[in-house]
Amino acid sequence: MTLQETLELHVKAALKALFQAELESVEFQATRKEFAGDITVVVFPMLRVVKGNPAVIGEQVGQYLLDNVDLVKGFNVVKGFLNIEMDDSYYINFFNAIKANADYGFVNKTDDKAVMVEYSSPNTNKPLHLGHVRNVLLGYSVSEILKASGKKVYKTQIINDRGIHICKSMLAWQRFGNGETPESTELKGDKLVGNYYVEFDKAYKKEISELVVNGQSEDDAKKNAPILLEAQEMLRKWEAGDKEVVALWEKMNGWVYDGFEETYKAIGVDFDKYYYESQTYLLGKEFVAEGLKTGVFEKDPDGSVWCDLTEDGLDRKIVLRSDGTAVYMTQDIGTAIQRIKDFPDVGGMVYTVGNEQDYHFKVLFLILKKLGFDWAKNLYHLSYGMVDLPSGKMKSREGTVVDADDLIQEMADTAEEISKELGKLEDYSEEEKKSLYKTIGLGALKYYILKVDPKKRILFDPKESIDFQGNTGPFIQYTYARIQSILRKANIDNAVTVSASEVSLHEKEKQLIKQLEQFPEVIQNAAEQHSPALIANYTYDLVKDFNSFYQNVSILGADTNAEKSFRVELSKTVGQTIKNAFSVLGIGVPERM
Repeated sequence: MTLQETLELHVKAALKALFQAELESVEFQATRKEFAGDITVVVFPMLRVVKGNPAVIGEQVGQYLLDNVDLVKGFNVVKGFLNIEMDDSYYINFFNAIKANADYGFVNKTDDKAVMVEYSSPNTNKPLHLGHVRNVLLGYSVSEILKASGKKVYKTQIINDRGIHICKSMLAWQRFGNGETPESTELKGDKLVGNYYVEFDKAYKKEISELVVNGQSEDDAKKNAPILLEAQEMLRKWEAGDKEVVALWEKMNGWVYDGFEETYKAIGVDFDKYYYESQTYLLGKEFVAEGLKTGVFEKDPDGSVWCDLTEDGLDRKIVLRSDGTAVYMTQDIGTAIQRIKDFPDVGGMVYTVGNEQDYHFKVLFLILKKLGFDWAKNLYHLSYGMVDLPSGKMKSREGTVVDADDLIQEMADTAEEISKELGKLEDYSEEEKKSLYKTIGLGALKYYILKVDPKKRILFDPKESIDFQGNTGPFIQYTYARIQSILRKANIDNAVTVSASEVSLHEKEKQLIKQLEQFPEVIQNAAEQHSPALIANYTYDLVKDFNSFYQNVSILGADTNAEKSFRVELSKTVGQTIKNAFSVLGIGVPERM
């Protein structure tokens, strides 16, 4: 039991014994630094069941705890706040109970119902970029946090492999490609296809300018540009199953998938199941037909099909165009239904998608509820803000994006540059150095992105992210490596369990154990809120407390063997907790730095 759970039982017993009153729950908060105490009980909520002066009630409850609970060694009351001091034995006993648990903070599976987390979900007309990186890191981390909290999790993505975007790349490759392939150009397939998406945009803009010069309005020119009309015709042929168009589509998408896999491997994420829009949109159309029969949808005179959500505070949403072709909503309906067919134990889904799609997901979730799916009440949109660079917003069609592969390499290069300046890797082999630079670089990137609340927009600065001081990944990794160095020097194979009678806790030791005690609750809160930022910032606080302990308390030069053993074990447990916390963020920790 945590300190709060332990004390709650005793405070409730005090109220019953002193006032014959029962309280549903006890409110706690951290003790303010200017007062003595380890935890504070807020007395004011007790006034609902006990009449009197809150300061007097606090004194009476405090005295009861001091007289009847061995773990309480003192108290003081400030107005309506009861500050409780705990005996060292509480902290030492708690620490002894967790120190051998390598999975401390994690819960084994507690729920029969699984959660499916969707992330990445790229278009097949361009490589992954910095915006995708935030999506991928968030989705992967939330999956790992949900697992750590006791959930069964499936990781998935829906690949946007159909639509006008891929036809633009296909048409540009046909016109300008001269048969280029990833092999002939030595380019990753996703980069090659992305280049032709940019080429299409250049040609499109040129044609618009020519039409405007010849007297068309800009709006008309955008609609009538021959290259766009040809791409639209290609899309119609693809939907009709034209063999040549489908063969080209399969070839170019295959190039892109190979490129994506390389990037996922480099960034350290994985998936349990892939879905493709080209396969799920037809199922969506089937359920639109079903919904028309049951009155969920309605058909307009032009043949288009809509869902009227005005009574729910939203608007009318199209689910099928007048020519019978699907829209994004159609395929998202089909994808959700297909996933439950494939994984019947899924009881809810998390969609990791940028906040520009907030409205789309409100509509999707509501339509699925109206279609009668019970699991639709457990759908969650993990909405996140965009990632900006100091130079401004990225645009794929103009080729002004930060490529994910280039970014990963840049982070490793920056880590190398800074590590060489620090000059502590003389005894490393070149292979060890390369591995370390990647661990530090990726750790910096992931931590910088994940420490921010998902809903907030990020201004990403690679140099700032890789600083070895402050709230950064490398700072935390460095502290972990420092702990491993302490353990190597201590050379204690079988540490002795130390009792409260053998050591007297330093305030810095007590603070560290308090931080460790919070870790399981932080995992649960992060899972509930779908927020890796809670884990990241907890880890930073833990590291700050460890460094304060390290600077103020001698570990290897302790006065007694018992103290040395206890401090080494405490350092080891902090290191393991850092490693566990970083594991759910997808960040590695180096043994040496």
